[in-house]
Amino acid sequence: MQTLIDELLSEQSVLQTPVAQFSDYHDREPDLAPHYRQLIPLEKPGSGEQYAFEVALDRCTGCKACVSACHSLNGLDEDESWRDVGAMVGGDATPGWQQTVTSACHHCEDPGCLNGCPVGAYEKEKDTGIVRHLDDQCIGCSYCILKCPYDVPKYSKKRGIVRKCDMCHQRLMEGEAPACVQSCPTEAIRIVTVKTGEAAQAERVFMEGQGEHSALVESDITQPTTRYTGRRLPTTAHAADRDALVAQHSHWPLVLMLVLTQSGLGLLLATCLQPAAGVAFSFVGVSLFMAGMVSAVFHLGQPLKAWRFFLGLRTSWLSREILAFSVLLPLPLLWIGLHFISDFASKDSLFATVRVLMPPFALLAVFTSVMIYHDTKRSLWRVDRTSLRFFSTLLLMGLIVLNQPWIFGILMMAKLVWEYLFLRLRTQKDWSPDAHSARLMAGPLRFACMLRGALALCAVAASFISPWPAIFLLLGAEVLERMMFFRAVSAPKMPGNFGPQTA
Repeated sequence: MQTLIDELLSEQSVLQTPVAQFSDYHDREPDLAPHYRQLIPLEKPGSGEQYAFEVALDRCTGCKACVSACHSLNGLDEDESWRDVGAMVGGDATPGWQQTVTSACHHCEDPGCLNGCPVGAYEKEKDTGIVRHLDDQCIGCSYCILKCPYDVPKYSKKRGIVRKCDMCHQRLMEGEAPACVQSCPTEAIRIVTVKTGEAAQAERVFMEGQGEHSALVESDITQPTTRYTGRRLPTTAHAADRDALVAQHSHWPLVLMLVLTQSGLGLLLATCLQPAAGVAFSFVGVSLFMAGMVSAVFHLGQPLKAWRFFLGLRTSWLSREILAFSVLLPLPLLWIGLHFISDFASKDSLFATVRVLMPPFALLAVFTSVMIYHDTKRSLWRVDRTSLRFFSTLLLMGLIVLNQPWIFGILMMAKLVWEYLFLRLRTQKDWSPDAHSARLMAGPLRFACMLRGALALCAVAASFISPWPAIFLLLGAEVLERMMFFRAVSAPKMPGNFGPQTA
């Protein structure tokens, strides 16, 4: 015969406390787990392998269930999206052809975002190949957005950082399919294991049949691992939004940083060559340079973390630019300070030292700015065009200080003619990134383009009268030119999403 205590002890042994109930629930397999596990590898990638998305184009209906699931299960902000659905159309040869394309991060073998990040806020997992973003390391510079040719990283104004798809790695580690894979009603998305290395890159096909003028980025830039299968694209297929003339973001802090630092250095280098030009030009040059340095800070979402820029020196031109300008910074301050300090024994030798050091350090700093944009592989920002734009600002400002109005006028007119010749590409029949940029300048940006030309011509006329109005007219013209440098660029991305990139 059991006593009351025996009965209570027996009941307690099978009693499900809330903690025990949660533990049992956690150990249960997710709903439809056997079904979804057919769409993911059951084992981790081996040596020379990594995880990758595989998208069956013939199954994708464009329903955007993957977009909704990714947004919901990852707790994204209302205006944030890590997966997009776009469209491609057939072009002249196959006018009735259309294909929806879903895309997220391609977890590239050679990720542009990782290589460009100045603070090491990206890592590529060695065992899975997943490219992860480290939110706590990000400074919100958005350079990874410019470096990624697929428009994958997304800037969050709320957090001041960039975020992106991580293939739901925490779910994969538990044997559960990512949100997009689980939600697709036609099983168009799956996770597969792919080979890596040079031999695999040569055999891998990103999208079969991609045409020369499709506006899709070439896959050899970052070696994306995503595979689009099921349908071969017609050679004339192109992104549905290829011809949409939508200007990109202005990036005003960067516009001001580039123009003001380059203009200030132009004035300072001229006073180094001709000290008799006067202390006023030196003071204005230092003021412009320092204003440009300060404006750059406003481009960062997390500026207090920027001290870690040295972590990216091996691969990131942004890290190198920060280092170059940091080394250059004391020289302009020392140069202007020596003008106001009373004479001392080594003052003349210190003046001479600064005069010798400032030109090479200034030119090196501007060169790093050029390479930042050239390294994004965008056509409008290639090294020859960007070098001409950036270094001409230095030269033109210096010629005003050196009182060379004829040379200044000739070079200014030559630059305007060069810009006009670029605009002639807008009539080109076949699509190209440069033709797209020319159409933007002649279309939505035409007012800024005309005003830039008018200010430049006024600067030429003013240079024959006084250098001061010429300096400020040229500043206005260069600000507009640099604004169009950002707004008119043809930014590569996956097809179909109308509108500028979020940065």
